[in-house]
Amino acid sequence: MSYAEALEPVMQQVIDPSAAEIDKTGKFPRPAIERLGKAGLLGLVSDRSVGGQGGTLADASAVVARIAQSCPSTAMVVTMHYCATAVIEKHGREDVRREIAAGNHLSTLAFSEAGSRSHFWAPVSSAKAESAKVRLDAAKSWVTSAGEANSYVWSSKPLTGEGASTIWLVPAQAKGLATVAAFDGLGLRGNASSPVRAEGVIIDAANRLGADGAGFDVMMGIVLPWFVTLNAACSVGIMEGALARAGAHVKDTRYAHLGSSIAEFPTVRAYLARARIRTDMSRALLDDTLTAIASQRADTMLRVLEVKAAAAEAALEVTDLAMRVCGGAAFRKEVGVERLFRDARAASIMAPTSDVLYDFVGKAIVGMPLF
Repeated sequence: MSYAEALEPVMQQVIDPSAAEIDKTGKFPRPAIERLGKAGLLGLVSDRSVGGQGGTLADASAVVARIAQSCPSTAMVVTMHYCATAVIEKHGREDVRREIAAGNHLSTLAFSEAGSRSHFWAPVSSAKAESAKVRLDAAKSWVTSAGEANSYVWSSKPLTGEGASTIWLVPAQAKGLATVAAFDGLGLRGNASSPVRAEGVIIDAANRLGADGAGFDVMMGIVLPWFVTLNAACSVGIMEGALARAGAHVKDTRYAHLGSSIAEFPTVRAYLARARIRTDMSRALLDDTLTAIASQRADTMLRVLEVKAAAAEAALEVTDLAMRVCGGAAFRKEVGVERLFRDARAASIMAPTSDVLYDFVGKAIVGMPLF
C-alpha cells in the first residue's frame, strides 16, 4: 500500500471529522497522530533498515499538504516530526529510530529561544558536562507538540567545541522540563505550540546528534531544507483547502430573486482565478524546490530560501480571497474558510520569517554571505 492510500482512511475517519473541533477547543490531535503512527506514516521517512517506509522529502511534502487541506494543526505537528526524524535518522540512536519507524514515537524541534527570537541558528541556552552526563538549561520560546511529543531535537551552545551550537535528543520525560503555558492562539490552535523551560535537565552525553559545535551544519544541511519545504507544503495545502471550500460555497449558494448562483458573477470568478493561479504558482515552486534538493542542483539554496516565503505570502492572499468571495458567510465556522484564513497567518511569522528569508534571498542575489 502506498503512503497516499494509507493516508486517505485516516483523513476520512479521523482528521476531517475532528478538524473543526480541534480548532474550537485547541486540543492536541492525539487520535490522528496515533492513527498516522499505525498507518506507518509517522515512520514515512525512517529508513527501511529500521522498519520505516524509506520515504523521501517529496513524499513527506505530499502527506503534509494533504493533511493541511483539512487540519493545518495536525499538518504542523507532522511537519515538525518529519524534520526531527530527518536529524535522528542521520545522527540518532537505533532504538529511537526503530520506535519512530514503528509509529510509537513522536518527535519535534526545539530551536526557537526567547534570547535569539527568529534567529534560531544562534541559541543562547547552555549545555554543561557533568561526568558522563550533560546538563541543559534553556528557555525555548516556541515548541510544537510541547508536552505531547516523546522527544525534542534540541539546540544549545556547544559544550567545548567551536561553532554556534550543538544538537541533542532530549527525552520529553526528562526531569526539569516544563511546558510553560498551554497554547491559546489565533490559528494552528491544536498544535500545542508552547514555551518549554529546561532547568537542570540531565541527559546522556550519547544523546548528542552530530559533533559538538556542529549544530549549525545540522540546522542548515538537514533541518532548513526539510522545514521550509514542509512548511511550504502546509501553506499549499491550506490554499487548496480554502479554494475547495470557497468554490463549493459560491457554486451552491443562490440568489432566489435572481435565480442565479454567486459563481455566476464575473468578479467572483476572477477572484477565484487569482487564487487558483497563486496556488498553482506556489505548488510549482515547491515541486521545483524538491527537484533541486533531490538532484543537488546549483540553485538549491536559492530555492530553499524562496519556497517558504513564497508559499506563506501566497497563502495570506489566497485565504483572503476565499473570505472575500464567500462574503459574510465566511465568518461562519461551518463554512470552514475562516479557520484556514487564521491558520494561514502562522507561516509568514514562523522562524525563519518571511522578512528574514527576503533578506537572505536579497543577499544571495547580490553575492553577500548569508550569515
